[in-house]
Amino acid sequence: MDVAEIKELHNIIHISNLPSIWANGILSHTRAGGISHVSVASPDVQQRRAKKIIPGGRPLHEYVNLYFDARNPMLYVLKDQHVALCVLRLDPAVMRLPGVVISDRNASSDYARFSKYPDGLKHLDKDMIFAHYWTHPDPFIEMEHKSVKCAEILVPDRIDCRYIIGAYVSCTEGKTCLHKTGVSLSVTMSPSLFFR
Repeated sequence: MDVAEIKELHNIIHISNLPSIWANGILSHTRAGGISHVSVASPDVQQRRAKKIIPGGRPLHEYVNLYFDARNPMLYVLKDQHVALCVLRLDPAVMRLPGVVISDRNASSDYARFSKYPDGLKHLDKDMIFAHYWTHPDPFIEMEHKSVKCAEILVPDRIDCRYIIGAYVSCTEGKTCLHKTGVSLSVTMSPSLFFR
C-alpha cells in the first residue's frame, strides 16, 4: 500500500469516552487502565493481546491501535451497539510518530507480521483491507480475510487529540449522543460503516 492512498485512520470508541480522550488523548490499553472509561473490546481478544509482545520488546497493550478501515469484523461484532459508538478519524500523519509499528493483520494473530513505518506498508494487502465484505465459502479463506481486514497501526502509549480530524456515527441518535458530550468535533453520519 502506498502512503498516498491512506486518507485517514480509524479508532473505534464508545462515545461516552470522548471527554476523557479530549482531556488525555487516545491512550493505550495500559495507560487507559487507570482512567474511568467504557471499553468496547472483547475480553477474550484482550486476553490474547495481553500476552503479545511486539518485536523490539514492548507489550501490545502499550500501543494505541488504529485501523485502516473500521468497517471490519470488530465493528461488525459491535453493530447492535451502534448508537453508542463512534469511529474517530485520524490524520495519517500519526504514522510518522516515533516508534509506530504496522501489523499486516490483527495484531493478536499468531501470524501477524510487524514492521516499522513506512516499511510495513509494503506488506499490507490493500484489496483485502478495504474490501466491503470478507465472507467466503471456504472458512479458512474467510478466517484469513477477517484477520487481514483488521490490519493495525500501533502507536506507542498515546495519541494527542490534534491528530483527530473528525468522527463517524451511524445515525441521528448517535450524532445527538456525541454532541451531548460537549466535545466539538466534525461529525459525519455513515450508516454503512456501522453495518446499518
